Amino acid sequence: MNTKDLGLVAYEASFNAMRAFTDARDANTPDEIWYCQHPAAFTQGLAGKADHVHDAGDIPVVSSNRGGQVTYHGPGQLIAYPLIDLKRAGYFVKEYVYKLEEAVIRTLATLNVVGHRVRSAPGIYVRLDNPFDHAKLGTAEPGEDPFRGLGKISALGIKVSRHCTYHGLALNVQMDLQPFDRINPCGYAGLRTVDLHTIGVSVPVAEIQTTLDRYLRQFLVTP
Repeated sequence: MNTKDLGLVAYEASFNAMRAFTDARDANTPDEIWYCQHPAAFTQGLAGKADHVHDAGDIPVVSSNRGGQVTYHGPGQLIAYPLIDLKRAGYFVKEYVYKLEEAVIRTLATLNVVGHRVRSAPGIYVRLDNPFDHAKLGTAEPGEDPFRGLGKISALGIKVSRHCTYHGLALNVQMDLQPFDRINPCGYAGLRTVDLHTIGVSVPVAEIQTTLDRYLRQFLVTP
């Protein structure tokens, strides 16, 4: 599996490159994982709603063909774009999403941070009161806020075309979080967004990339 580090690249440029790669690949094209960071941008997924962007200000809003709703990208956020042939790899989309989430959970665990899944809300979350607490999350009752006491630290949004994936995941390392207050992150009003720095973990993006790459390669093993 090939790896590319694109550095700081405009969202539109990486989007167009992923789509072109996927359109051109065939059954023999090796899978790749692209890593990058993006300059400030709000991106709207296929389920995005205009009224979930409250005040874009001078930050561009870019339409995307990934799943999900609106999110924010900016420097200090690690982006991973796995370009995987799922048919060749031998697993379905639901399992693929699980593998992406598991790679993030394992990456956080190397820093003693405990990542959690929330039912029907893809991504990884941490406890705001104690991100290092291993206690299992309770199940929210009907009508209760499923994100109560949680902050989102990693977002997922993928596209599958001809059984091949693009787009991927974002892991917040040390970034300006204020723009998240100007949207309903992933479509959820009031959802808190955090990064590693705000929960007390200072680590270079490059170090996180190395760890995440190790786990993505482990879980996304392809022939």
